[in-house]
Parts: sequence; C-alpha cells; structure tokens
Amino acid sequence: MKPVDVLGLNLETGSGTPVVVLREQDAPHRLLPIFIGGREAVAIALALSGETPPRPLTHDLLAALIDSLDAHVDHVEVTEVRDGTFLAELVVAGPHGGVNLDSRPSDAIALALRVDAPMFASDAVLAEAGALVPDLPDEGTIDEDVDRFRAFLDEVDPSEFEKGQGPGAPPDQGGS
Repeated sequence: MKPVDVLGLNLETGSGTPVVVLREQDAPHRLLPIFIGGREAVAIALALSGETPPRPLTHDLLAALIDSLDAHVDHVEVTEVRDGTFLAELVVAGPHGGVNLDSRPSDAIALALRVDAPMFASDAVLAEAGALVPDLPDEGTIDEDVDRFRAFLDEVDPSEFEKGQGPGAPPDQGGS
C-alpha cells in the first residue's frame, strides 16, 4: 500500500462526470483518477473546503456514529480495480478490535477527509490505473527560458516575419 492524498476534484470534460484525483505521496507521484457520483463529489468538496453543512450529511453521520461507538477510522485503502470499478475498504478500529469494511472509494474518501484518516492505494491499483505526470521544469529553468525569449524579441527585426520569413526560415523560392 502506498500513501495517497486527494489532489483535487474535477469534472471530466466530455461527460461532466465528477472525478476525484488521488496523488501518490512518494515518487513517482502517480495520479489516480476515480469517477464518482455527484452526491459523493459534493461530500468530498465540502470536506476539502472545511465547510460544515447545517444538517449532517451521510458521511458526517457515519463519522459521528463511529465516534459514538468509541471507534475510529484507522485508514482507507483503495484495494483493487475489478471490471473497471475501483474497490476500497474502510479499516475501523474500536474497543472490540478492528474490522475491514467493503466500501466505494468515494464514500471512503469522503469519510477519511472528515475524520482525518490516512488514505492508501495498492501498488496493483497504481500500476494499473495510475498515471505519471511528466516532470515540470523548475522555476529557474522557466526564468532562463523567458529571459532568452525576451532577449530574442529585443534583437529580432519584425520585418523578418513578413510573408512567413521568420529568422532561420529558408529563402523565398518565388511563387505563391
């Protein structure tokens, strides 16, 4: 199991379906997008924003119930991808021992965010459904590139761009 955090909550461009994106805490920092339902997206968004609804939502009620039984959510695990569906478990510990409860990842994440429980994803899930994001250049490299481009703009003659004749372009062969 690898520790993960919620990187964000988005809408998939084509369908408008909510997607929660988990990010592996350690290298290689794979991203794990999980499609979720609208209600679960609202529950996760509220937890991420720190807002408390006027009346408890299902996940708030579940957190209160677990607490009232002198138990706690030890952690959440995204355990498997089966037929394109993610599976998860809530690991709950209490005075009578611990139990692993089958859960939808969205419900497990919404609850974990409310009770500040750690979240994990299995190596197999990250290998199958995780995505590597290319390394972005650091600030120094970006600043150097911007400085080189500004120097180029200061020195270039705008007439070199007429008729597609940019600097280094092949000479016009005549014709149109």
